[in-house]
Amino acid sequence: MLSIDNIRVDFGGTNLFHDVSFIVNKKDRIALVGKNGAGKSTLLKIIAGIQSPTEGAISKPKEFTIGYLPQVMHHIDGRTVYEEAELAFAHIHEMEARLEKMNNELAERTDYESESYHELIEDYTHLNEQYTMMGGSHYEAEIERALQGLGFRREDFKRPTSEFSGGWRMRIELAKLLLQHPDILLLDEPTNHLDIESIQWLEQFLARSGNAVLLVSHDRAFLNAVTNRTIEISCGRIYDYKLSYDKFMENRKERREQQIRAYENQQKEIADIKEFIERFRYKPTKAVQVQSRIKQLEKMVPIEIDEEDTSRLRLKFAPATRSGNYPVICNDVKKNFGAHTVFEGVNFTINRGEKVAFVGRNGEGKTTMVRCILGELAHDGEIVIGHNVETAYFAQHEAQLLDENLTVFQTIDNVATGDIRLRIRDILGAFMFGGEASDKPVKVLSGGERSRLAMIRLLLRQMNLLILDEPTNHLDMQSKDVLKEAIRDFDGTVIIVSHDRQFLDGLVTKVYEFGDGKVREHLGGIYDYLATKNATNINEALAQGKPATVAEPQQKMVSENRLSYEAEKQLQKQRRKLEKLVEDDEKAINELEGAISALEAVMSTVEGSTEENFTKYASLKKQLDEAVSRWETNMENLEELS
Repeated sequence: MLSIDNIRVDFGGTNLFHDVSFIVNKKDRIALVGKNGAGKSTLLKIIAGIQSPTEGAISKPKEFTIGYLPQVMHHIDGRTVYEEAELAFAHIHEMEARLEKMNNELAERTDYESESYHELIEDYTHLNEQYTMMGGSHYEAEIERALQGLGFRREDFKRPTSEFSGGWRMRIELAKLLLQHPDILLLDEPTNHLDIESIQWLEQFLARSGNAVLLVSHDRAFLNAVTNRTIEISCGRIYDYKLSYDKFMENRKERREQQIRAYENQQKEIADIKEFIERFRYKPTKAVQVQSRIKQLEKMVPIEIDEEDTSRLRLKFAPATRSGNYPVICNDVKKNFGAHTVFEGVNFTINRGEKVAFVGRNGEGKTTMVRCILGELAHDGEIVIGHNVETAYFAQHEAQLLDENLTVFQTIDNVATGDIRLRIRDILGAFMFGGEASDKPVKVLSGGERSRLAMIRLLLRQMNLLILDEPTNHLDMQSKDVLKEAIRDFDGTVIIVSHDRQFLDGLVTKVYEFGDGKVREHLGGIYDYLATKNATNINEALAQGKPATVAEPQQKMVSENRLSYEAEKQLQKQRRKLEKLVEDDEKAINELEGAISALEAVMSTVEGSTEENFTKYASLKKQLDEAVSRWETNMENLEELS
């Protein structure tokens, strides 16, 4: 279906990877894994046709379509959410315009017996059949399903895209991509800006899709739910496993242990050969054996052990200057975007030295509040910034603000001042940009590498109020731990916007929950907040859709009591009924997809391109849409009972 043939990529004389060859088949769900900077995003760009390899080629059928979602994207304003998503069906609108033009021409012409008139009728009939087959009559329902599945409400459809944060705008791009139904989806960190409901919807969408998926993600649960094959880039080569991610990790561990044993055996063999050569080099009677050993040594292929990233970031923020006692005070703050109220009646005070978390579903106003605090957005009410407050802000899109024409070294050299300029290469080395890596252009860096570089820029700033908006999105587990340790040691005030429970644990002492147009304060760490919601993670807490309250002992006891026997029995009955409906829906979907696939094969022939088959195809597509809609409804009802 799609063939990657002997791809090699060099950057500045350094080989990124070589001899990369594999085939992507229909319905393959492939996880592309490897350490940051291994070349995952580069390989996706090459397959998407955005970047050319040093050697090798990508082979695909003539009509084969590729959909690519990058980590970093550039947005264009001027449309509503619905209008932007509707661009996925630009070809439908073109067909509608052509059909209308033909229809008008048919109405105006009177040469009914002419050959050109009959040709026009045939062209109109053929185009109309294509229009029907491609879903021209019901694409609006597809748009609504995709947007709602990714978390948009109906009232959001008419809002300008400029009113939404980067994360939500990425969702619009993802919706457009999914609606185009390409033969293969290339997804680079698609879950970075999604909440739990949207991630689950995307998992279900990809599971239903009959097309191939190749994705990069640090979300282990998502990889396990979606993928059935894992390709790892390591030591400049690829290793292809027909396994899900967790099983791949087990297999990889065994492979590395085997490599270590083989490497140790080879090193012992090399040492023995060298010892023999040195021992008998000058003995004429052993000359033949010595030459044989030398040739044996020359022919020996060194065994490589899969690289493990054992380097350690050493991140330390500069000592904070002393600010006033209350760096941020909000008094009756309200923010509207047109008729849409993001939040109102917000009152809170952040004390000097506190580390607090902003949590809430996407779109509830966390980033908007940050921008109000920074003075970037006008608002009602009062926000007081304390005396001598020096703010440093790490935005969700911070990595996108880097100048792609500069090198890593130039990026830091442009912001460094004083004696720190003498230590730039030491600092870059501590962030795994040592040696030739410091001369890499920013445009070739991976998402994780860009985030690290943006973090270095932040490190060099003088500040006593640090605001971080989703700082862990492109960081691996090791980098997250190092950043967390540095924030914990920072003696200034910190505001963190994050959904990452593990990152916030032991770091913050106060949680502000954004939801339903309100901001609610909860004293204590992130697990104290979750306990008040009787939840195990942030997304579960937010999904409850109500403010957290500290349960009284008696209330807690009641909430933890099991349902009565009769209620539990009734619940099980409803669950079994819904499970049967879901099973029937899935069976119907599979049968309809099979029938559609078989009919497509028939319609691709001259004999099968009949009006009867086109009508039957449209009917099957409509039945499939209805079956999928039923399945989604029953799945939602089942999840509510779980």
